[in-house]
Amino acid sequence: MEINIPEVQAEVTEAFWQYDRALLANDIDTVTELFWDSPHTLRYAPGEVLYGIEEIAAFRQTQRGTTLKREVTKLVVTTFGRDFGTANCETRRTDTGAVGRQSHSWARLAEGWRIVAAHVSVPLAD
Repeated sequence: MEINIPEVQAEVTEAFWQYDRALLANDIDTVTELFWDSPHTLRYAPGEVLYGIEEIAAFRQTQRGTTLKREVTKLVVTTFGRDFGTANCETRRTDTGAVGRQSHSWARLAEGWRIVAAHVSVPLAD
């Protein structure tokens, strides 16, 4: 298996940045669309354990109008063959300075690159 085929790594990197731009712009429709439309998709975070696109989409609807103030400070994209990759980043809240982490597993599907699993870690409140 080839690791980090340049054009595949570039595709996953662009898919990640498309997701990130949509997240920061509060473009809930695009954020949701970039998740695999499947009951097998999952998203874990400190406040949510979401199984399936229906739960993920319902959660995202609660985020409409909420501005996320954070920047990506480090991104590592690794691809495996032509149809699977991971994107892991460190983030920093621009309002509080809190550091977080985010992990995506991306798969190339008929509709394009989609997140099949995601995990978000942020510091617990003091």
